[in-house]
Amino acid sequence: MSYLTDRKRAQGMGSGRQGTTHHWHMMISSVALIVMTPIFILVFGAGFGGTYEGVLAYFGRPFPAIVTALTLIAAVVHFTSEAKEAVEDYVHGAAQKLTLIGLTIFCYTLIAVGLFALARIAL
Repeated sequence: MSYLTDRKRAQGMGSGRQGTTHHWHMMISSVALIVMTPIFILVFGAGFGGTYEGVLAYFGRPFPAIVTALTLIAAVVHFTSEAKEAVEDYVHGAAQKLTLIGLTIFCYTLIAVGLFALARIAL
């Protein structure tokens, strides 16, 4: 039988002082994705199904390239933030640090490769 009170069990497990900031960042990126995703689908759909040269010419225009780049960045940043929260909740110790480093490297690499591919297409 445990003689610990609820307060004693919870002591030291309090606020990390980051919850509200993280919540607002996620809300802002969610709203940005709600707006950008349909626009991206329309832009991507308009360029889909053409010839190779036609697609290159379409994504060579500024608007489709900018919409694609912004959607890529917002989606990967949103994914990174959520994945970091999952890792912090379920992985502990050295494995947590290594997983967070790997996740960060993966996400920044994904953004870099996506933007490089888009630049190659657009330029």
